[in-house]
Amino acid sequence: MTRLECLTAIYPQLADRVVVTIMGATAAELQSLGHRENFFYLQHAMGLASSMGLGVALVRPDRQIIVFDGDGSILMNLGGFTTLARYRPANLVHVVFDNESLLSVGGFPTATSTGSDLAGIAKAAGVPKTETVETVDAFVRSFNDALSAGELSTIVAKVEAVGPSRYVTDLSLLENRFSFQRYLRQGGSS
Repeated sequence: MTRLECLTAIYPQLADRVVVTIMGATAAELQSLGHRENFFYLQHAMGLASSMGLGVALVRPDRQIIVFDGDGSILMNLGGFTTLARYRPANLVHVVFDNESLLSVGGFPTATSTGSDLAGIAKAAGVPKTETVETVDAFVRSFNDALSAGELSTIVAKVEAVGPSRYVTDLSLLENRFSFQRYLRQGGSS
């Protein structure tokens, strides 16, 4: 399965949820489906999507927060799993797209290509609900289960190492920052 297939399958469910995504292919593919003011593209901060999502989840417990991460990104900040588990925001779903490579910066293999198990690491860190999925149907089922679980969840989606032709978004990063802040301040309704 591809990351874009996964994003496309759940895109309608993102309309009324707060979304934080890492840089590169994930941000570009999400924006290709259509930008919304409740989407924040965390550019130039590799490894910090889960940290940003945690902060938003803690200050907005009334909203469901979705974090889209990557294997290379989460491997840069494995302590993020322990911090998520410490605070356990029931309103956060953490999706890690694992293509076993640093695709956006040349395709170098990550530790998951040699057997590191990100869902296992998240579980060992104390994340209460973890799962690894390998098909779009399993991803959609796991995502829906996580949305209704009412507890911190991490889904590791094993995806192909393919991405868009460009790893940038057309949206001004500064404008994305300000529009996302306005969205959160105004009650966060789409």
